[in-house]
Amino acid sequence: MPLENNQIENSNINNDEISLKELIIKIKEWVAFLKSKWKIIFLAGFIGGLIGLTIALFEKPTYKAVLTFAMEEDKGGGGGGALSGALGLASSFGIDLGGGGGGGAFAASNLAELMKSRLLVEKVLLEPIKINGKTISLAEYYIQINKLREGWDKKPNLKSVQFLPNADRTIFTLQQDSILQQIHKNLIDKEHLSIMQKDKKVTILSIEVTSENELFSKIFCESIAKETSDFYIETKSKKSKINVDVLQKQVDSVKNALNGAITGVAFETDNVYNLNPAFNIKGATSKKKQIDVQANTAILTNLVVQLELAKITLRKETPLIQLIDRPILPLQKEKFGKLKSIVLGGFLAGFLYILYLIFGRLYRKMIS
Repeated sequence: MPLENNQIENSNINNDEISLKELIIKIKEWVAFLKSKWKIIFLAGFIGGLIGLTIALFEKPTYKAVLTFAMEEDKGGGGGGALSGALGLASSFGIDLGGGGGGGAFAASNLAELMKSRLLVEKVLLEPIKINGKTISLAEYYIQINKLREGWDKKPNLKSVQFLPNADRTIFTLQQDSILQQIHKNLIDKEHLSIMQKDKKVTILSIEVTSENELFSKIFCESIAKETSDFYIETKSKKSKINVDVLQKQVDSVKNALNGAITGVAFETDNVYNLNPAFNIKGATSKKKQIDVQANTAILTNLVVQLELAKITLRKETPLIQLIDRPILPLQKEKFGKLKSIVLGGFLAGFLYILYLIFGRLYRKMIS
């Protein structure tokens, strides 16, 4: 029995050695086969390099506009501040208790989707810009630089479509809606618009806009940041602003009533000047006016205090959007280099042709 086991083991070792030898022989055969085809492989690589060079020569460069900004809100003191501190301390130990600052639709992580929303992008597209001394909308400029009207000449319903600056969006035609929708879809593509947050703990965001037109990249990048900032501030402080406006109207109304009452007192006093004390009824009107003055003075004093407190609240609730870096002309130019295109094109063409030769030889062996 021990002898038989040794024979089986020796047989397995021999089989392994034979398999390894066969593998080495096969590899040598394939290497020799590919060496015999080196001229045509080189030719394929050369053609691929020429194709890569042609693409690099005719490919239009793109321009990237980058804008970074920081968001800051007054979180308030007291319990809110203590809670924020506790959450921050827990976060430093890797414990996520939730309820971090900034939440809601305007959290830094959600601003990317807000900037890509159709509402804000269309507002930007309808903003007026000055090109060559002429004021047009950004949508019109996009249509011009992409030569979209050349494809509309054969379509009568699109030929006369215009996008005037600050146009009333509610009266747009079906064709205008369709065009704006397509432009919006193109602009928010990840290759053209990218919004990134550098760190989840830091509310610093970066906007990158890439297009084939340098000026469009710069204008769109700055405009989308401004539109988002305005929308953010308006929405966050809307309630406080309404309260300030109402109190301001009340203050103005009471102030006008007080001025009228003061004038009325003076008028009635003039009418009863040197009045006989026996005729008290004549001075009743003047006394009534004085009561109106006193009442309006008390009301106005209270309203002014409330108005100033409301203004303080509004300032505290108004978030701060601080621009850090703006895009400055000339913008960063991005284009595939000629040498890189030649090397990559040659490598891909050569590699694909080698695969073609290998699979072609295997197929011929299978059918033979």
